[in-house]
Amino acid sequence: MATKNKGKFKELYGILEDIPCEITTLDKAGIDFDIKETGKTFSENAILKAKEYAKLSGLLTLADDSGLCVDYLCGLPGINSARYIKGTDKDRYEHLLKQLENVPINKRTAVFVSIVALFDPKTKKTITKSGECRGSIAFEPKGANGFGYDPIFIVDKVNKHFAELSFKEKNQVSHRAKALRKIRRCLKNTFI
Repeated sequence: MATKNKGKFKELYGILEDIPCEITTLDKAGIDFDIKETGKTFSENAILKAKEYAKLSGLLTLADDSGLCVDYLCGLPGINSARYIKGTDKDRYEHLLKQLENVPINKRTAVFVSIVALFDPKTKKTITKSGECRGSIAFEPKGANGFGYDPIFIVDKVNKHFAELSFKEKNQVSHRAKALRKIRRCLKNTFI
Protein backbone atom coordinates (compact mmCIF):
# COMPACT_ATOMS: atom_id res chain seq x y z
CA MET A 1 0.00 0.00 0.00
CA ALA A 2 1.54 3.22 -1.20
CA THR A 3 0.86 5.57 1.69
CA LYS A 4 2.73 6.92 4.69
CA ASN A 5 -0.46 8.31 6.21
CA LYS A 6 -1.27 6.05 9.18
CA GLY A 7 -4.97 6.99 9.19
CA LYS A 8 -5.30 6.23 5.50
CA PHE A 9 -3.41 2.93 5.89
CA LYS A 10 -5.77 1.88 8.68
CA GLU A 11 -8.78 2.54 6.43
CA LEU A 12 -7.22 0.72 3.48
CA TYR A 13 -6.19 -2.26 5.57
CA GLY A 14 -9.57 -2.47 7.31
CA ILE A 15 -11.28 -3.19 4.00
CA LEU A 16 -8.60 -5.42 2.47
CA GLU A 17 -7.37 -7.39 5.49
CA ASP A 18 -9.12 -10.64 4.53
CA ILE A 19 -7.57 -10.79 1.04
CA PRO A 20 -5.23 -13.83 1.14
CA CYS A 21 -1.99 -11.96 0.52
CA GLU A 22 0.55 -10.16 2.64
CA ILE A 23 -0.16 -6.44 2.80
CA THR A 24 2.95 -4.38 3.30
CA THR A 25 3.75 -0.72 3.81
CA LEU A 26 6.29 1.50 2.07
CA ASP A 27 8.43 1.38 5.23
CA LYS A 28 8.45 -2.43 5.28
CA ALA A 29 9.34 -2.45 1.59
CA GLY A 30 12.32 -0.20 2.41
CA ILE A 31 10.95 2.78 0.51
CA ASP A 32 11.53 6.17 2.09
CA PHE A 33 10.82 8.28 -0.96
CA ASP A 34 7.90 10.59 -1.69
CA ILE A 35 6.50 10.60 -5.20
CA LYS A 36 5.69 14.12 -6.37
CA GLU A 37 2.00 14.34 -7.22
CA THR A 38 2.21 16.16 -10.54
CA GLY A 39 -1.09 14.98 -11.99
CA LYS A 40 -3.94 17.36 -12.72
CA THR A 41 -6.61 14.91 -11.49
CA PHE A 42 -7.11 12.47 -8.62
CA SER A 43 -6.88 9.63 -11.13
CA GLU A 44 -3.57 10.81 -12.61
CA ASN A 45 -2.03 11.13 -9.14
CA ALA A 46 -3.29 7.73 -7.94
CA ILE A 47 -1.93 5.99 -11.07
CA LEU A 48 1.36 7.88 -10.84
CA LYS A 49 1.89 6.80 -7.22
CA ALA A 50 0.88 3.19 -7.86
CA LYS A 51 3.22 2.84 -10.85
CA GLU A 52 6.22 4.60 -9.32
CA TYR A 53 6.04 2.74 -6.00
CA ALA A 54 5.51 -0.55 -7.85
CA LYS A 55 8.68 0.10 -9.85
CA LEU A 56 10.59 0.71 -6.62
CA SER A 57 9.17 -2.31 -4.79
CA GLY A 58 8.53 -4.78 -7.59
CA LEU A 59 5.20 -5.54 -5.87
CA LEU A 60 1.55 -5.25 -6.83
CA THR A 61 0.87 -1.73 -5.56
CA LEU A 62 -2.28 0.04 -4.44
CA ALA A 63 -2.37 3.82 -4.14
CA ASP A 64 -5.13 6.31 -3.68
CA ASP A 65 -5.54 9.99 -4.22
CA SER A 66 -8.34 11.60 -2.29
CA GLY A 67 -9.51 15.05 -1.49
CA LEU A 68 -12.26 17.37 -0.44
CA CYS A 69 -14.02 19.44 -3.11
CA VAL A 70 -16.08 22.33 -1.77
CA ASP A 71 -18.72 23.58 -4.20
CA TYR A 72 -18.65 27.21 -2.95
CA LEU A 73 -14.88 27.29 -3.56
CA CYS A 74 -15.22 25.90 -7.11
CA GLY A 75 -13.86 22.50 -6.08
CA LEU A 76 -11.02 23.63 -3.83
CA PRO A 77 -9.00 22.32 -2.07
CA GLY A 78 -9.44 19.36 -4.48
CA ILE A 79 -6.30 17.49 -5.53
CA ASN A 80 -4.28 19.78 -3.27
CA SER A 81 -6.26 18.91 -0.12
CA ALA A 82 -3.21 17.59 1.77
CA ARG A 83 -1.11 20.53 0.55
CA TYR A 84 -3.75 23.27 0.68
CA ILE A 85 -1.65 25.29 3.09
CA LYS A 86 1.51 24.37 4.97
CA GLY A 87 1.03 23.03 8.46
CA THR A 88 -1.07 20.42 10.18
CA ASP A 89 -4.45 18.92 9.32
CA LYS A 90 -5.94 21.31 11.87
CA ASP A 91 -4.27 24.30 10.18
CA ARG A 92 -5.78 23.25 6.85
CA TYR A 93 -9.33 22.75 8.09
CA GLU A 94 -9.23 25.96 10.14
CA HIS A 95 -8.10 27.82 7.01
CA LEU A 96 -11.02 26.30 5.10
CA LEU A 97 -13.45 27.31 7.85
CA LYS A 98 -12.16 30.91 7.62
CA GLN A 99 -12.74 30.89 3.86
CA LEU A 100 -16.36 29.87 4.48
CA GLU A 101 -16.84 32.08 7.54
CA ASN A 102 -19.98 33.94 6.40
CA VAL A 103 -21.32 31.31 4.01
CA PRO A 104 -24.72 29.83 5.00
CA ILE A 105 -25.07 26.07 5.51
CA ASN A 106 -27.04 25.56 2.28
CA LYS A 107 -24.04 26.86 0.29
CA ARG A 108 -21.43 24.78 2.14
CA THR A 109 -21.98 21.59 0.13
CA ALA A 110 -18.95 19.43 -0.60
CA VAL A 111 -17.88 16.02 -1.78
CA PHE A 112 -14.99 13.81 -0.73
CA VAL A 113 -13.51 12.02 -3.75
CA SER A 114 -11.23 8.99 -3.81
CA ILE A 115 -9.58 7.28 -6.75
CA VAL A 116 -7.81 4.01 -5.97
CA ALA A 117 -5.28 2.65 -8.46
CA LEU A 118 -3.86 -0.86 -8.50
CA PHE A 119 -0.77 -1.48 -10.63
CA ASP A 120 0.85 -4.84 -11.36
CA PRO A 121 4.52 -4.35 -12.35
CA LYS A 122 4.64 -7.84 -13.90
CA THR A 123 1.72 -7.41 -16.31
CA LYS A 124 1.89 -3.58 -16.45
CA LYS A 125 -1.88 -3.60 -15.93
CA THR A 126 -3.57 -0.73 -14.07
CA ILE A 127 -7.05 -0.81 -12.57
CA THR A 128 -8.71 2.29 -11.12
CA LYS A 129 -11.91 2.61 -9.11
CA SER A 130 -13.63 5.66 -7.66
CA GLY A 131 -15.79 6.56 -4.70
CA GLU A 132 -17.54 9.69 -3.48
CA CYS A 133 -19.17 10.84 -0.26
CA ARG A 134 -21.44 13.90 -0.33
CA GLY A 135 -21.88 16.23 2.60
CA SER A 136 -21.32 19.76 3.79
CA ILE A 137 -18.77 21.79 5.70
CA ALA A 138 -19.69 22.42 9.34
CA PHE A 139 -19.25 25.75 11.11
CA GLU A 140 -16.93 24.17 13.69
CA PRO A 141 -15.03 20.91 14.14
CA LYS A 142 -16.56 17.96 15.98
CA GLY A 143 -15.30 14.52 16.94
CA ALA A 144 -11.91 13.02 17.71
CA ASN A 145 -11.65 10.22 15.13
CA GLY A 146 -10.24 10.23 11.64
CA PHE A 147 -7.76 12.64 10.07
CA GLY A 148 -7.52 15.47 7.57
CA TYR A 149 -10.79 17.35 7.11
CA ASP A 150 -12.86 14.72 8.98
CA PRO A 151 -13.68 17.04 11.93
CA ILE A 152 -15.44 19.59 9.68
CA PHE A 153 -17.15 17.33 7.11
CA ILE A 154 -20.78 16.41 7.83
CA VAL A 155 -21.77 13.24 5.96
CA ASP A 156 -25.20 13.63 4.33
CA LYS A 157 -26.10 9.96 4.74
CA VAL A 158 -25.69 9.93 8.54
CA ASN A 159 -25.79 13.66 9.40
CA LYS A 160 -22.64 13.37 11.53
CA HIS A 161 -19.09 14.63 11.15
CA PHE A 162 -16.66 12.03 9.81
CA ALA A 163 -14.62 12.52 12.99
CA GLU A 164 -17.64 11.51 15.09
CA LEU A 165 -17.91 8.13 13.37
CA SER A 166 -16.18 5.00 14.57
CA PHE A 167 -13.69 3.39 12.21
CA LYS A 168 -16.30 0.77 11.30
CA GLU A 169 -19.04 3.38 10.70
CA LYS A 170 -16.75 5.48 8.51
CA ASN A 171 -15.87 2.44 6.42
CA GLN A 172 -19.58 1.98 5.67
CA VAL A 173 -20.03 5.40 4.02
CA SER A 174 -16.67 6.95 3.09
CA HIS A 175 -15.44 7.77 -0.38
CA ARG A 176 -12.29 5.71 0.11
CA ALA A 177 -14.24 2.69 1.36
CA LYS A 178 -16.53 2.81 -1.69
CA ALA A 179 -13.54 2.82 -4.07
CA LEU A 180 -11.74 0.13 -2.07
CA ARG A 181 -14.70 -2.23 -2.08
CA LYS A 182 -14.61 -2.09 -5.89
CA ILE A 183 -10.84 -2.75 -5.96
CA ARG A 184 -11.33 -5.52 -3.37
CA ARG A 185 -13.47 -7.46 -5.84
CA CYS A 186 -10.63 -7.25 -8.40
CA LEU A 187 -8.11 -8.43 -5.81
CA LYS A 188 -10.30 -11.32 -4.69
CA ASN A 189 -10.58 -12.48 -8.31
CA THR A 190 -6.79 -12.34 -8.56
CA PHE A 191 -6.01 -14.30 -5.39
CA ILE A 192 -8.95 -16.69 -4.98
